[in-house]
Amino acid sequence: MDIPQAVVAFDALSQETRLKVFRLLVKHGPEGAPAGTVSEALGIPHNTLSFHLSHMSNAGLVLSRREGRSIIYSANFELITDLIRFMVEDCCRVEFANIRTDKKRGRSVIELFNCCQPKEKKA
Repeated sequence: MDIPQAVVAFDALSQETRLKVFRLLVKHGPEGAPAGTVSEALGIPHNTLSFHLSHMSNAGLVLSRREGRSIIYSANFELITDLIRFMVEDCCRVEFANIRTDKKRGRSVIELFNCCQPKEKKA
């Protein structure tokens, strides 16, 4: 991932409704959810949701597929993993942030080693 791609993703997530939609889709996992389920769960009118899903899809954050008469939306976990990796790859120094692939479990593991601890407040 490069800076222009990251900017597009962050721009799409910087709006409250889209961030709520994305977080809900993450909860639904790779199976995703129909637009009606998302609309109902978040109390978003269908036309408004359609606008936001389109914006998120154009940014690559959301994937869609047709199942019968429904369109199922899911978070693009590959893109969000790349975005997180992009954000932490230069964290402090390499020995403080590590992203590795756990092939046995089929997932990425992000390890942050207390490199950026907040300073203690004086009483």
